[in-house]
Amino acid sequence: MDQPRNPARARLAQGSLALGMGVRFARTAEIARMMCAAGYDWLFIDLEHGPGSLESTAQISSAALDAGIAPLVRVPHGQFDMATRALDAGGWGIVMPHVDTADEARALVAALKYPPLGHRSIVGGLPHYGYASVKASEAAKAINAELLIVAMVETPKAIANAEAIAAIPGIDVVLIGTNDLALEMGIPGELGHERIAEAYKSVVAACAKHRKWPGMGGVGDLELIRRYVGLGMRFVLAGNDTNILAQASAERAKALRALL
Repeated sequence: MDQPRNPARARLAQGSLALGMGVRFARTAEIARMMCAAGYDWLFIDLEHGPGSLESTAQISSAALDAGIAPLVRVPHGQFDMATRALDAGGWGIVMPHVDTADEARALVAALKYPPLGHRSIVGGLPHYGYASVKASEAAKAINAELLIVAMVETPKAIANAEAIAAIPGIDVVLIGTNDLALEMGIPGELGHERIAEAYKSVVAACAKHRKWPGMGGVGDLELIRRYVGLGMRFVLAGNDTNILAQASAERAKALRALL
C-alpha cells in the first residue's frame, strides 16, 4: 500500500509557499474540494474561534484527504485530547495557539507524536489509509513523518522564546498569530508596525537556524503579506471563509449598485 502524503508538507519541502485557507464557519465537506480547486495546499479548520465540532471536522478532513489538500486543525490552547481526536479523524496536523515556551512546545510534540517520538495512542482504520488495515508500526512511522505540528507564537514572551521553541524536535512550523501579537504589544491592528516586523525577523531567523518553517496568519493586506514573505515566511494563512466571503460579497454588491 502506498504511504499517505501530506500535501502541505510536500509543498514546504519544495521550498515553495504553502498556502492555507481558514475554515471558520463552513461545516460541510464541499469546502475541502472548493479550496483545493482554488489552489490552496492546506485548510486551517478553526476549533478555537469557530463553531465547528469534531464531527464536522472529521467530515471536512476526510473530504480533504480525498481532494489532495491537507486538513490542519487549530484546537483551543492545551486541548490535547481534542487534538488527537482530530488527527484520528483525518487531520494532517495540529495548530496549537499560545505556545510561549520550549516546555510547552515539548509537551505538544509528546502529545501528538506516536512512540518513540511521543506518547500518542494509536487506533486502527485511519482515514489517511482509506480505513484499510495497516500494521501499527508502519502507520506510526509514516504518520509521524508526515504530520505537521504548528506552534503559534502570539505574545512578546513567545517571540523572545522563538529560537528555543523552534529547537524542539518535532515542531515543524512556528506560526506568528499577528493580530494577537499586536494586541499583546499594545499596538492592536498595526500589523505593519516595525515591532511586528522585528518579531517576524526573529521567527524567520530562529526557523532558519533549526531547519523549521516560519508561518504567518492574521494578515490580509497583500502588500504586507508580500513584505513578510520577502522576509522569509513560507507557511502562509491567506485568510478565512468568513472575511473572504464578506469582502467578495461587498465588492459584488457595490459593483451592482453602481449599475443604476
